[in-house]
Amino acid sequence: MATCFRSFLLGSLMPLLVSGALLPAPQNITILSTNMKHFLVWSPLTALGEAVKYSVEFQGEYERDYANDSWIPIGECTGISATQCDITEDISATVPYNLRVRAALGTEVSRWATLNGLFNRVTTSLIPPMLNVMADGHHLLVELEHLGPAFEFLVRYWRKGQEDQVYEKVVRDSNTTVHLETMEAGAEYCVKAQTYVEAINRSSNFSQAQCVKATESKAFSVMFAPIFFVAFVVAVFILFLLAWKTCQLCQYSCCPNEGLPDTLKLTESPAGILNYRGEEAEKCDMSVHVQPPDELLRFWIHDAL
Repeated sequence: MATCFRSFLLGSLMPLLVSGALLPAPQNITILSTNMKHFLVWSPLTALGEAVKYSVEFQGEYERDYANDSWIPIGECTGISATQCDITEDISATVPYNLRVRAALGTEVSRWATLNGLFNRVTTSLIPPMLNVMADGHHLLVELEHLGPAFEFLVRYWRKGQEDQVYEKVVRDSNTTVHLETMEAGAEYCVKAQTYVEAINRSSNFSQAQCVKATESKAFSVMFAPIFFVAFVVAVFILFLLAWKTCQLCQYSCCPNEGLPDTLKLTESPAGILNYRGEEAEKCDMSVHVQPPDELLRFWIHDAL
């Protein structure tokens, strides 16, 4: 009797063991979607000694209607120990998607647990962007949170006290600082923004307004900066002109440029002058002759009488 009972239990449980149905399926499967970022999450399965691995698959409108109700595995979420999966890249169209997840422990696998209902990314929760408003001198600037290429931003700004004159600007690239307005000195300006996603044709609420004030000192320096630059250029030019005039005066005072006297000018070549002086010396030598001493005495006595 006992042998028959054991055989009955083995015969009944063996198909379940082979199929792995003894491992429970994941529970509480849901999707968290904010600002077009989609995550499938589920409750973890606790097991002693080994870590449970999970795999995720998705099914779009095409797979349901034209591909025999097939499922596509998400490679980044196959055999993972985390209990969440980033499905943003796979939810690429604004159509209903179905998702499912399965657990595995060693050679055992659970049945697939399917998301309760279909998910469409049009239901994502859009929240206002974070922004940083700055006053750089008399320039009103804003930095917007980078949310990805699918997002545009509608920025509204106004001068405080003049709320009836609100200006708008559409920003499509949030990677750069955006210039909004040229501020008046001492005036205060306020800015707020909202996100817009063209793919789902939806907008978020506006953020809280941020206000900044242009300081007087910065506005003054920016206003008079061109005047200071022109004055600096004129001063440099005047100093250069004075230095040049001073150099000319020193040159004429210390080293005057006067002509040489006619007696010092060379009218002939140096070689001709040397030859001329040589001939005069020879003539002088020829005219000098030596007289005897008695004749010199006779001339001296003659001159004395």
